[in-house]
Amino acid sequence: MRDPEFWQHDGVIPKLLSPLSAAWRAGTCFRKLTTTPRHPGCPVFCVGNFTVGGAGKTPTAVALYNLLTNLGRTPHFVSRGYGGSLEGPHRVNPGVDTADKVGDEPLLLAQHGPAWISRNRALGAEMAVDAGANAIILDDGLQNPTLIKDCSFAVIDSNYGIGNGRVMPAGPMREPLISGLEKVRAIILIGDKTPDFITRLPASVPVLRASIEAINADDFNQSRVLAFAGIGQPSKFYDSLRKAGAQIIQTRDFSDHHPFTAQELGDLRADAARLDARLVTTQKDLMRLPLTDRDGISSLDIRLVFEAPDQLAKIVTSVLADG
Repeated sequence: MRDPEFWQHDGVIPKLLSPLSAAWRAGTCFRKLTTTPRHPGCPVFCVGNFTVGGAGKTPTAVALYNLLTNLGRTPHFVSRGYGGSLEGPHRVNPGVDTADKVGDEPLLLAQHGPAWISRNRALGAEMAVDAGANAIILDDGLQNPTLIKDCSFAVIDSNYGIGNGRVMPAGPMREPLISGLEKVRAIILIGDKTPDFITRLPASVPVLRASIEAINADDFNQSRVLAFAGIGQPSKFYDSLRKAGAQIIQTRDFSDHHPFTAQELGDLRADAARLDARLVTTQKDLMRLPLTDRDGISSLDIRLVFEAPDQLAKIVTSVLADG
């Protein structure tokens, strides 16, 4: 599914849906009031966002993992495992587990370090600590009340911002901006634009600017490609391919976290052969393909690069120093 067009602009439809937004907020408040949060006994770093959909949380979590590792910590990822059938806690084995069991994002995270999926985030974090973790990276858990966080980051796509600023279903927000800001130590803004709301932030909320960089860009320079993606904003992927020098002959969009069928993959391969083009997709989409179906399909591998990496390091170091 794609975000409704009216999520980007205020108007009649968002105003009509505002009562339902109030019900959404009431449900969130009730869950918070009826939940007793727990702490696993080691620093918990949360990577989340204010809106639904993709913003760059996964590359942010990987960048945070690399920083914590360089600082001498043994971090583990903890994720809900969206799109997977297992409730967990379960330690992801990238050589055995499949996306339909654990979700595509945990599979991708497990390529970089120990990753757990658990519907109960607190229990998952405690299991990770029992397995040797001395720092937790909570993937997409900003609004989850079960786990106490020591430091939270809100990841924002600079092109999308926060849409019309309204809470679902009137807009893309998971919670009102003011309550979200109270939870975060900093905002990580990905991209070269500056959404209006950023200019109105209080000085107490630092903004760390970053950009997505292709690791294997040279592999696609001057290549004819048929690009396909099942992510929140496929256009971002296509833009990255163009920056890498690829000649995109055709694109194919699928819904976010789309489970590809054998028929769809067969059609993609046939179209690529007819167009004399390479099949290229995202890292997350590749994770959703069975190992036996990945032959002949490449992925554009990415990483997050901070304009001022010392800003992030200073925040993380201070949290670790606080214990």
